[in-house]
Amino acid sequence: MDLSTKYLGLDLKNPLVAGAGPLSRDLDTLRHMEDAGISAAVLDSLFEEQIRHDEGELDHFLTQGTESFAEALSYFPEPSDYKRGPEEYLEYIAKAKKKVSIPIIASLNGVSAGGWMGYAKKMQEAGADAIELNIYYLPTNPTLSGAHVEKMYVDAVTAVKTAVTIPVAIKVGPFFSNMAYTAHQLSEAGADGLVLFNRFYQPDIDLDTLEVVPNLVLSSPAEMRLPLRWIALLYGRVGCDLAGSSGIHRSEDVIKTIMAGASCVQLCSALIVHGVRRATEILKGVEGWMTEHEYESVAQMRGSLSQNNCPEPAAFERANYMKVLQSYK
Repeated sequence: MDLSTKYLGLDLKNPLVAGAGPLSRDLDTLRHMEDAGISAAVLDSLFEEQIRHDEGELDHFLTQGTESFAEALSYFPEPSDYKRGPEEYLEYIAKAKKKVSIPIIASLNGVSAGGWMGYAKKMQEAGADAIELNIYYLPTNPTLSGAHVEKMYVDAVTAVKTAVTIPVAIKVGPFFSNMAYTAHQLSEAGADGLVLFNRFYQPDIDLDTLEVVPNLVLSSPAEMRLPLRWIALLYGRVGCDLAGSSGIHRSEDVIKTIMAGASCVQLCSALIVHGVRRATEILKGVEGWMTEHEYESVAQMRGSLSQNNCPEPAAFERANYMKVLQSYK
């Protein structure tokens, strides 16, 4: 049985990739994930704000507008709270490459094209096999058009692709007026892969202190339905690889996402909750299902139930809307 897959031009021994998160911050944990079966790892992100701070620009970035809302400062960690500065991050890439044999994907997290993206080239020079560009931008300006926001994403991809020769994936959220068009534009701009989807963390309100507070909630399996749908819709229609992210917790989730058209899936919350050995359990489940259903390879599965190939293509579109509502009892 052949579990191998290709993602961003990288040969992976199986479709399980460790997504960006706290587990990739530690070299020993990286080794444990490799031993458990993880085929590649996305490092935790280097943030635009960190780089701007190193360039002496963060103070303005953080304090803009705080004459009206002083509490805004509390949402940004102190520079000393960051796990690694930019130079330390580059050193960590080099150490990770020596520690494990699986591909290491560096992560850049930001909102705009600019000089900070020069670190993409430094990541390549440090030994990163690929870069994941994590665009985390929530437009709140009512005069900012959707077209302008989409152009920001495209410009960011173009800037990074100009700076490096290694593959570049872009991790995005689902909140576009036409996700299919945006995906096509990003692919045309040179993205080698799309990671679907980023999770936009939502604030909460503390009724005891009457404060708005950050609240991190790990993903649940129910969340994989959204990326599953869009991977199935985009497979064969964009010229780049697709990776499933958010809500991938079980072997069944992996199988479904691959059959929808993904080249790989990213595990994060599942490994945090259940430990890195969860990857071994998931792989065994995938192998068992493939044996039972007589699949010889992951490549044979990929895209077999995408919209292009499934028996009922309308199931991914509005035509299935009334059927779904009427099916609830």
